[in-house]
Amino acid sequence: MGEIVNLRRARKTRAREEAEAQAAANRARFGASKQEREAEKAERDASVRRHEGHRRETGGDGSE
Repeated sequence: MGEIVNLRRARKTRAREEAEAQAAANRARFGASKQEREAEKAERDASVRRHEGHRRETGGDGSE
């Protein structure tokens, strides 16, 4: 006689495995490596600094 299988547990196990496989595929498809994230952040920061560096200064007396 074969092994008795709890169908509820088998369904949950299969669903968990499918969800993990989908999560792994999403990580590979949409995720960025740490180096890529750091490079993107550095580029964004440099862009903000460059933009702020070109900002015109006001006279300070409120006339502009």
